[in-house]
Amino acid sequence: MSLDEKFIPIRNAFYQIVESIFEKTAGFFGYPKNPGMPTIYEMPNQVYARSQFFDSLPKHKTYWPPIQRPETWFEMIFGPAPKVDAVPRYIYESKEEGFYNFYIENYKNIYFLPDWLSEFIQVRLNICLDISLLETVREVLFIGLMIYSQMVILRIAISWLIYINPYTFPWCYLAAAVDWTEDVLQGIVPAILGVNITGSVFLGVLGVIADSLNHLVFTMPFLPSEAEETKLLINQEMKDVLIFHYLPILWYRHPIPNDIREFWYDQRPDILDYMQTAYKDLNIQFLPDSVIKQLSQKADLVSQVSNISNDFSTEILANGNLFDSNELFNYLNNGFDTFF
Repeated sequence: MSLDEKFIPIRNAFYQIVESIFEKTAGFFGYPKNPGMPTIYEMPNQVYARSQFFDSLPKHKTYWPPIQRPETWFEMIFGPAPKVDAVPRYIYESKEEGFYNFYIENYKNIYFLPDWLSEFIQVRLNICLDISLLETVREVLFIGLMIYSQMVILRIAISWLIYINPYTFPWCYLAAAVDWTEDVLQGIVPAILGVNITGSVFLGVLGVIADSLNHLVFTMPFLPSEAEETKLLINQEMKDVLIFHYLPILWYRHPIPNDIREFWYDQRPDILDYMQTAYKDLNIQFLPDSVIKQLSQKADLVSQVSNISNDFSTEILANGNLFDSNELFNYLNNGFDTFF
């Protein structure tokens, strides 16, 4: 009998002891009546179908750093400025849906502003139809992150060049702008084989933030929650899209910006006619404030003239007699002098 065979009974006894310990411990938790956690989670059909739909959506493909496509001799020599590769908005007009409709292709990696932030920007900051300011802010932020990432790369490269002292002029400014990230992340990100990788990790975080700006979609004058999922035939291919159409909900909850109403009244009366006809039952004011003020003044004038006429008729009936034309003329003069 070999030595291994002699230890078989000892091994089996040890296994039995461990098994008994586990069974007694599990007995405190209801074993064997309690089977434990289910091995497979049964997902509801709607949730499963929704997850399958999102998995089937394409990705909005972008690159970081951005691909350089020079278009002029200057850009070919010095390099083109980085640009945001945003999701395009396709604007269209129709008699049924209105004049401010648009749609975007539906991707699995697009982002929207929260409804409360989008409402704040439109209502409080009055950024509704013209989103050029928001796009400019996004471009500036994207370029700023791009420049800062290049500074981080340069700082990492300098740290490997022992003959450059990063704390002398002019490198000290670069160190002051970048080294704070190392102070923050050094206690979180461990070194690998004695090499500090905080700069590389921070560079990756910058890339994720900057690349997410490519997938950010502004939905003004609509809220992001107003999107409707549908399919459209685009370039002879059926694609999933998000469509924003009809009347924006904020134009129902809040007054329409006066500059938009003035634009309708002065330059696009067809839009004004459509709005007044299509949404006449919603009690929404589509006329500009100046026109409403003029109409209110005219209504007051008509009301006051009507009151003067009523007073004049009442006095004639009260006197019960006729008077000559001079008295009538004097009475009218006194009435209009009082009015004006």
